[in-house]
Amino acid sequence: MSKKFFICVVAAAVACLFAFSAFAADEKIKVALVIPSTIDDMAWSQAMYEGIKAVQAELGEDKMEVAVSERLWNAVDAGAAIREYALQGYQLIIAHGAQYQSLLNEIAPEFPKISFAYGTGFATESPNIFAYDPHAQEGAYLLGMIAGLKTKSNIIGIVGPVEAGDAIKFNKGFVQGAKAVNPNVDVRIAYTGSFGDLVAAAEIARTHIKAGADVLTGSSQQSVGAINVTKEFDKLFWLSTDMNQVSISPKTVLAAQVYNFKDTVKTMLDSRAAGELGGKHLELSFANNGLSLVYNEELAAEIGDDIKAKVEEAKGKLVDGSLKINME
Repeated sequence: MSKKFFICVVAAAVACLFAFSAFAADEKIKVALVIPSTIDDMAWSQAMYEGIKAVQAELGEDKMEVAVSERLWNAVDAGAAIREYALQGYQLIIAHGAQYQSLLNEIAPEFPKISFAYGTGFATESPNIFAYDPHAQEGAYLLGMIAGLKTKSNIIGIVGPVEAGDAIKFNKGFVQGAKAVNPNVDVRIAYTGSFGDLVAAAEIARTHIKAGADVLTGSSQQSVGAINVTKEFDKLFWLSTDMNQVSISPKTVLAAQVYNFKDTVKTMLDSRAAGELGGKHLELSFANNGLSLVYNEELAAEIGDDIKAKVEEAKGKLVDGSLKINME
């Protein structure tokens, strides 16, 4: 093979790679987001919205259009919105919730040239569905360690939404992390039966506190209701997930597990541009920077260097795989 021919081959290959990149495409990509709550819920929905907007900021609004449908708890309404976006030619439709899986399994085969996505998810029954899967248990384990080391009463309360999916992963990781550093801790879990019932979440938080809990946590959009309750008490702490919720209560939120959806969205767009419309299980973990742990600097004195050192050591073991969380 001549040197000139070799150079031509390499150049052609590189050109193909650029052609497949979603970020080099001349066509304007249209992305739709269907969410159960709102883009400012300070939790699950906002985390994905900010991830999408970060990709749009990187590409430019002239290259990427974003549409959002909010408050679609009802499956019938959500299904109608998803179909409408498909009919309007949106290339990627993200139904942000495990509750939307059955809808996508029904709708996606009808629109084989459109990419759909949902999470927390594992199965991709159709070749044009992406399932994204935050490893909620990883950050939960670290938050559980903080709770186990901070509690004075040895009673910790979890305000759960629904006993399924992401909530179960979070709760299992949290309990194991707490007991790893404090075998005497009693972690009590109660569920509202809803992802968005702020009032019920607040009531469960009060019940935990009355029972002696001095550290609380919980997942989903409803957690804002519980966090607001913690503002009323001294030396009571909350540990967050989904987003950094410190701004809700700077005096009680100690630390947070944050979902970083930007790279997940970019991966879906790049895969689509390369001809893969779905069929992938996309994970978010500490190892791939899909997850991050942030501390409340205002409460730095409450989490000393000794606690941080133990937590960071465990985080390193999660990344290298030497620490395994039991999900059975």
